[in-house]
Amino acid sequence: MGTSRKVREKSDLVATEIDARGKRFRVKPDTVTEVIGEKASNAGVIVFAVAIFLLVFALCLIGGFVLQGRVTLVAIAVGVIAAALVVSSCHIAQQWERVVVLRLGKLNRVAGPGLFWTWPIIESNTMRVDTRMRVTTFGAEETLTADLVSLDVNAVLFWHVWDAEAACIEVGDFTAAVELSAQTALRDAIGRASAAEVAIRRDQLDRELKKVLEEKVSPWGVTILSVEVRDILLPRDLQEVMSLEAQAEQRKKARIILIEAEQDIFEMLNDMESLYENNDAAMHLRAMHLLNESLREGKGTVVVPSSFSEGFSDVLPDSLKGKM
Repeated sequence: MGTSRKVREKSDLVATEIDARGKRFRVKPDTVTEVIGEKASNAGVIVFAVAIFLLVFALCLIGGFVLQGRVTLVAIAVGVIAAALVVSSCHIAQQWERVVVLRLGKLNRVAGPGLFWTWPIIESNTMRVDTRMRVTTFGAEETLTADLVSLDVNAVLFWHVWDAEAACIEVGDFTAAVELSAQTALRDAIGRASAAEVAIRRDQLDRELKKVLEEKVSPWGVTILSVEVRDILLPRDLQEVMSLEAQAEQRKKARIILIEAEQDIFEMLNDMESLYENNDAAMHLRAMHLLNESLREGKGTVVVPSSFSEGFSDVLPDSLKGKM
């Protein structure tokens, strides 16, 4: 029992390593986007097919009874064969489905939604195409930018099939083709830009990817609704460098603003110099204003030198002038 436990632990470890390695070197994007609980049920289609089978079988038995006066094995066999052919000819497509029908290997029509019929044996349903909007996640791992920086970028693709005929005939697997085309376009877009441009101009990257993909997948009957970049992972060293660069840029802006404010104050003081030069009362009012501003927020005490207090003698009452 101990040996089997060790073997099981070793196999789990190997599986974990393979999974991690496969995730690291993953080429095909993860496309599992449909919720299992939201899948459409085919119970109604099955019940309808069973009802058609029983109805045709019963009609054949009734016809055999009317012709021969009893139910024979031949009538039963004919009823089974006829019911099977009718059921194979009757089809139901959901509202969002389009069915490509081939007749002897050649394209005949695109049927659906709803009830439609095909000729037994000579016609076949090649593919049922879902025309609803699809959401596909894809990414580019360890992709080099124009300035040789490795980035990990994740994005979301919104698309749908508008021409089921082209999607079935022009490309073998249109879902995989769209996903791999999106990943290739993302890698090319990252390789043409620098790391800073990829991180800052995310909207421009979205528009560029959408334009490239539209031109690529349009012949396949596919429309690209939008492309949205979700996450851009920069190397830790580069994040620290960009953070320091941003801090330096903010300090530069703060110093420029401070210099401009000092320049404005200097120009205002030059304009007011002529006003205070020959007007002692204005100078006194200015001094009192500065004192009031210094005491407005705090609760401290301001000690005024005696030589400075002489400037307030003109505005104090006569009873306080001797005490100053």
